Amino acid sequence: MHKFIAISIALALSSTAQAGTAQVQPPVAADWTPRSVVTIQHPEWSRDAVLYQINTRQFTEEGTFRAAQEQLPRLKELGVDILWLMPIHPIGAENRKGGLGSPYSVKDYYEVNPEFGTKEEFKAFVDAAHRQGFKVILDLVANHTAWDNDLAKQHPDWYEKDWKGDFRPTPWWDWSDIIDLDWSKPGVREHVGGAMEYWVRDFGVDGYRADVAGYVPLDFWETMRARLEAIRPVFMLGEVQQTAFNHKAFDATYAWDWHNTSKNVAQGKGNATSFYGYYAENESLWPREAMRMTYIENHDSNAWEGTMKENYGPALDAMTALSFTGEGLPLVHNGMEACNAKRLEFFEKDAIDWSQREGCTYGALIKDLIAFRKANPVLANGQWGAVMQKIETDRPEQVLAWARQDDSNKVVGLFNFSGEPVTLTLQSGLASGTYAEFRGDAAVVLAEGDRLTLPAWGYRLFARAGE
Repeated sequence: MHKFIAISIALALSSTAQAGTAQVQPPVAADWTPRSVVTIQHPEWSRDAVLYQINTRQFTEEGTFRAAQEQLPRLKELGVDILWLMPIHPIGAENRKGGLGSPYSVKDYYEVNPEFGTKEEFKAFVDAAHRQGFKVILDLVANHTAWDNDLAKQHPDWYEKDWKGDFRPTPWWDWSDIIDLDWSKPGVREHVGGAMEYWVRDFGVDGYRADVAGYVPLDFWETMRARLEAIRPVFMLGEVQQTAFNHKAFDATYAWDWHNTSKNVAQGKGNATSFYGYYAENESLWPREAMRMTYIENHDSNAWEGTMKENYGPALDAMTALSFTGEGLPLVHNGMEACNAKRLEFFEKDAIDWSQREGCTYGALIKDLIAFRKANPVLANGQWGAVMQKIETDRPEQVLAWARQDDSNKVVGLFNFSGEPVTLTLQSGLASGTYAEFRGDAAVVLAEGDRLTLPAWGYRLFARAGE
């Protein structure tokens, strides 16, 4: 036993000695230069663009492309840039909801809904929009089709099935008027991708808003972005909130967290500090190039959550001002500029009452905010704009205070997100400077230690050019 131990110790010492004389391999050389994960190029015309969503059915009394075309000069005066049309395709009849059905129940990706007009009339709308300086993007529904889309008969294997082997809607939701496509099938990708190319190539469409984009494989969107770019520069908005979708596929994605936070604060379920989490994540997690759509209202929120007034009450103006001046891509949902006060029917004809524009000051606010935004380059979209920097005050729970600046431009925003007037003290030199105030005449000087009073749900915006 002792002899065995002695031999073991000797072998161990020998191995240690040999290890000490072994050659140590140098580390493999590496290139530690940071590389951007974002490879898409935003079209130059999206730099300070504002989106405008059109529900063709409800946008005019007629509910047609031709009638919508007549409204283009008014939208031009408002100042919006990219017109997002909700789905224009024929709507399925099988398992249809309501009398007219959901535009998101697509019967044919290559045709237009006769309710809205003809292909020729749609092309005339796009051409007229282009002549007036607009870009036009279409709502694309790739996740699912109508039950009576011909694909269901011609290629039943292109669809997902339930446990009985039957077509099925998207799981868990009440989307009973649609059935899910199976994105593992190359034919599905070719058919939908071909439709995307068709509308861009033959009708001059400038991109897409992708419905439930996160339910469709990311590699499809990345493939289609490259294919569409081979035809013309496009703008892509994805209904998804994941950073990876901004790398090679989409210029912009949804900021659901911003929308929900703004509603909660407006309804007393949070305070000004509730925005900190969103803006911290926006700066630290998301690519600088990403555009995130900060919206007050869209078709979903209007139909299923409530009107602007229902959701925001007296906080509406301040939240709108933040959506246009904080980091984000602003959206105007049709009817907002006319103080639309009703939840628009989703499956029926329910035209916007444009007579409400009389006496509606909110439309003038939107117009002025768009002009203010375009006059100040630091408020631009994506990497073109400046990051928001927090301004310290003694009232952080009531007041969201920030600055966005570069060498040539600076904007300061002070927002009282409470139902009571507040007097705050600026505790940071970041706000210091001489400014022109939004909707103001006289020059305003700000300095550390200054005290300012904001009314309940009030805000002030200041801008200056570089020195």
